[in-house]
Amino acid sequence: MPAASDPFVEHVCELLSPLGPVVARRMFGGWGLSVDGMNVGLVAWNTLYLKGNAETEPRWLAAGCQPFVYEAKGKPMRLNYFTAPEEAMESPALMQPWARLALQAAVAARAPRKKAAARSRRV
Repeated sequence: MPAASDPFVEHVCELLSPLGPVVARRMFGGWGLSVDGMNVGLVAWNTLYLKGNAETEPRWLAAGCQPFVYEAKGKPMRLNYFTAPEEAMESPALMQPWARLALQAAVAARAPRKKAAARSRRV
């Protein structure tokens, strides 16, 4: 559970609650958000970013969502996380389709890669 001193993180956990119990953990000056041990989002700079991947990215971008970009060693670095649509920040019901999209990306990231699975079968 988030610290009571961060109302925005508490609000975000409530928005994502249709996915199940949301765990918020401090990380790198922000918060990591997980459901069933899978990372579904993060909060940085008082902004919610939800997990995406190559398959879901077109939906995020079509909705006007922005990718998570930070600077490292003077270069912009991009992660597969996207801001939620503004209207989705109003209620769990409006957030639900976007939260499910983030969970879909988290499940896909957890699945074994085909090459790794093929290598393990050869052993």
